[in-house]
Amino acid sequence: MTTFRQLSPTMFASPQITPDDIDAARELGVALVINNRPDGESPEEPQGAEIEAAAKAAGMSYLAIPISHSGFSEPQVAAMQTALEETDGPALAYCRSGTRSTLLWALAQARAGEPIDATEQAAREAGYDVSPVRPAMDMLASKA
Repeated sequence: MTTFRQLSPTMFASPQITPDDIDAARELGVALVINNRPDGESPEEPQGAEIEAAAKAAGMSYLAIPISHSGFSEPQVAAMQTALEETDGPALAYCRSGTRSTLLWALAQARAGEPIDATEQAAREAGYDVSPVRPAMDMLASKA
């Protein structure tokens, strides 16, 4: 079973999940599962459609915002921000290690005007380092 790392009261990040992890997510009150992994990145692991079916069967929403290793784009950050603002309940975002999901969450937090230092600290406490996107967080925060 995958370990979910809590970034905030309404946000969890995780390495790749399986359909069996959906029950644990539901027990945490997760309302939205966000897939930040492109299909085919690891063909031997569950693909988006399989996770989507399990999430929907459990009464959760599902959204794919795939992040490749080439980095983040403004539309991806905006999609994450919108998804988190419109979700009624906690969200669980996953990718290979949880890092891309955490970085995207941090960028969305900055874009939403949330305190950057608090976001950085929350990520650090969950075991993630947002320093690779800190300059982008600062830029997004200046526009918020």
